[in-house]
Amino acid sequence: MLSQFMVLFGFFALVLVSIFWINKAVRMFDRLIGDGQPAWVFLEFTALTLPGVIGVVLPIAAFAAAVYVVHRLSAESELTVMQAMGYSPLRLIRPVLVFGVIIALMMSILAHVLIPNSLSQLRLRQDEVSRNISAKLLTEGEFLHPAPGITFYIREITPEGELRDVFLSDRRDPESAVTYTSSRAYLVQEAGGTRLVMVAGLAQNIRRAGNRLFTTHFDDFSYDISALVSNDAINLNKVAFASTLDMLRAPEAVAERTGTEMGLVMSELHGRLTDALMCIVAALVGFCTLLVGGYSRFGVWRQVLTAFGLLVTIKIVESAVVAPVLVNAALWPLLYLPILLGGTVSIGMLGLAVYPGVLRRLTGRMRPRATGAGA
Repeated sequence: MLSQFMVLFGFFALVLVSIFWINKAVRMFDRLIGDGQPAWVFLEFTALTLPGVIGVVLPIAAFAAAVYVVHRLSAESELTVMQAMGYSPLRLIRPVLVFGVIIALMMSILAHVLIPNSLSQLRLRQDEVSRNISAKLLTEGEFLHPAPGITFYIREITPEGELRDVFLSDRRDPESAVTYTSSRAYLVQEAGGTRLVMVAGLAQNIRRAGNRLFTTHFDDFSYDISALVSNDAINLNKVAFASTLDMLRAPEAVAERTGTEMGLVMSELHGRLTDALMCIVAALVGFCTLLVGGYSRFGVWRQVLTAFGLLVTIKIVESAVVAPVLVNAALWPLLYLPILLGGTVSIGMLGLAVYPGVLRRLTGRMRPRATGAGA
């Protein structure tokens, strides 16, 4: 059974990751390629988003694998045969627990190591790309807005790197807007930054005071475009980037360093722990709910829907308990309420599978008794 769980888990994880990843990749592709970035930057960015996507789908894939395996065993009567051979529900649940622990270990590696590191690296690369002036400006036949109040246009870029028919409008100063046009231009890297050298052009300065237009013809003109990109230092002091060990040892120091409330730090810390436990709970809920149904020639679709409804309920509770913790960090034990709820439901379902007579008595009491007149 464990091998079947792992195979089906791999299949569902691959499908779900592909769906989520493609959704993110399409939006990222439009933004990066539209900004003139090469394809390898797009591939790098999408690779850095994969750990977060995988972390989202692991509990769902574990639940789907558990439900599918039990459904197939029940439909092919293999589950009934195993129970007839003396395999009790307590013995059948052992591979599910092992399966859940394996997925929880995967989630732990993701939550504590890979996801924080990938998010911080992604933030660094995004900042580097935003500072790449050449990639922002070197796009043919399109009006670009690399900064507020700046419009830039290039008709053609030659293989030698020469820019043909350049238009640059600088409206950052509303009292004195300047427009530059030139037949040729070049981007020149200097120690102090990047400069746009325009050749054989015209500068038009419109001053609102008096509504006067000043024009200047120039043979060559150097325009510093480094100022179009912010040079502010990147801030990596985010709670999502902090290590779990730091949050465990000194959560107050992490909150002070990141400029956030203690509630957010505790929510992030215990959220990483509960994400791993949720993988075990999801697998147990799916398995135990279908185990109660037993064999039926009509299938176990009612149990499948019940298991799905239970998982949705647990996820709703998981979302609801975050808000109180953000307000009051002392309420962090609430974050483990969904795990406790899922564990309780699984134990209850397992108890009904071990003692099926209890379930039959309960359903028998709920059925209305027929009454009739005797002779």
